[in-house]
Amino acid sequence: MLRCLAELQGIDSGAGVLVHGEKAHSRYFSEDAFKSLDSQDKELFIVKGANHTDLYDNTTGKIPFDKFEQFFKKNLK
Repeated sequence: MLRCLAELQGIDSGAGVLVHGEKAHSRYFSEDAFKSLDSQDKELFIVKGANHTDLYDNTTGKIPFDKFEQFFKKNLK
């Protein structure tokens, strides 16, 4: 994972949104990746109460589809 973060540094990625569960064991990775992105149009969205797998198939209703829609409408033109 450290190699992936190193490769993100210095890349102008354009708009980007990272979504991660609040209780996910790998949350730190998205937080570090967010800091490494050189974009002004970036967002880190932490889903309250969600763990790593809650965001896979929406059986718990925690996938933030409204957040995705809002981000894409703003940034995809």
